[in-house]
Amino acid sequence: MSKDAPALLTVRDAAERLRVTPRTLKYYEERGLVSPTRSEGRYRLYDDEDLKRFGRILRLRSLGFSLQGITEMLKRPLEAVDGAQRFSTESLQQIRDAIAQQIEALDAHIETMRRELKEAQKHRAELSPDLDYLERRLAGENADTLLEQRRNALAKANKANRTTHARKETEATKRPGTSPAKRTRKPRTGGSDKSS
Repeated sequence: MSKDAPALLTVRDAAERLRVTPRTLKYYEERGLVSPTRSEGRYRLYDDEDLKRFGRILRLRSLGFSLQGITEMLKRPLEAVDGAQRFSTESLQQIRDAIAQQIEALDAHIETMRRELKEAQKHRAELSPDLDYLERRLAGENADTLLEQRRNALAKANKANRTTHARKETEATKRPGTSPAKRTRKPRTGGSDKSS
């Protein structure tokens, strides 16, 4: 190795230099935040740039930034701003836009999952009485008695649904601008119809 070649550290030495565990370095590598070189024997080797990158990651993590946010930050270089190394306004806007886009995608995913969960709960509620009937039949209960219970339960549920529907309709007619008189008012026909 020439004298000018940068010193390469093993994962153990790099972790010791950064005061973290080797597993921490491997974790950030698995997340795609750092890509060390590999020796012929496939051992990880870290140079000064890798250590600086790890230093940025560890500082940002200590400040509570998420790994997704850090990933976006690492895509943009720091610049000299007001005598310190900071992100430019343009870089901050790019990071902001990227994170906002991720949040929008997650919100859409959450909404989809809510709809799917609601649908699954509905199907479960429909299947539960069927399972209950079959288990009670297998336990030896009388089929006619169980079927009568199901009919009664269904009639009760239908009545409750009708009551709920009627209550909602009543509430709707009490809202401003939805009174029956306004909805059924016919146009006046007593006016003159002049044609030229």
